[in-house]
Amino acid sequence: MATQKIKKTCKFGHTFYKSSDCPTCPTCEKLKEPASGFLALLSNPARNALLHHGMDTIQKLSTFTENEIMKIHGIGKASLPTFRKSLEEQGLTFI
Repeated sequence: MATQKIKKTCKFGHTFYKSSDCPTCPTCEKLKEPASGFLALLSNPARNALLHHGMDTIQKLSTFTENEIMKIHGIGKASLPTFRKSLEEQGLTFI
């Protein structure tokens, strides 16, 4: 049985369909994506999780351990290689 999708419109006039009560507009989310930097390399859930915790720069990310980062909801093992590579490119590591 297919889940019925509901037509929605965000406050900016973008029309989209959702099968849940989630109000997030896919078009608006796409427009918020950074064009460069390590955040641009991450999935939306991982990027949003880091931003929610104030980690908007690679320098701030380097002040945490891998274990601390992995405990954040939205961060998965697939993000670790990206984190490590981005840190290494800046001469940084996790603590």
